[in-house]
Amino acid sequence: MSLVSMPFVDSGVDTALHVVAAIILVGSVGAAIYGFWRIHELPIQKAHKKEHHQLGLITALTWIGFIWHWVWVLAVIIAFVDGEQALRRIRDIWHGDESEEEQPDAATMKHRHTAADYAVKREEEAENA
Repeated sequence: MSLVSMPFVDSGVDTALHVVAAIILVGSVGAAIYGFWRIHELPIQKAHKKEHHQLGLITALTWIGFIWHWVWVLAVIIAFVDGEQALRRIRDIWHGDESEEEQPDAATMKHRHTAADYAVKREEEAENA
């Protein structure tokens, strides 16, 4: 074997190595495309899991995101950020409320409201009797 000759040239091994290389190339490209697709569909999957109210918007932004990638970032933000909770937190910061523990939750407010209504109804019944 000299320094100029190439190993496996013009043999069955040469053809087999080309076939293996082609399979690895196609598999790698396919895996990259599949991985890109799975990452790109992440906002839609998250919106389905959370039963998001803006599922149509997130789906449209995700599809448009294939062309304009910054739109996909908007879809991710909308899908992963709880807008209602974020707005409540911004409102509390704006009004100067330092802690959320001081704010009663919805169940407590409903209970207070129901108890107040019950007390008013009892007073009205007592007046009418």
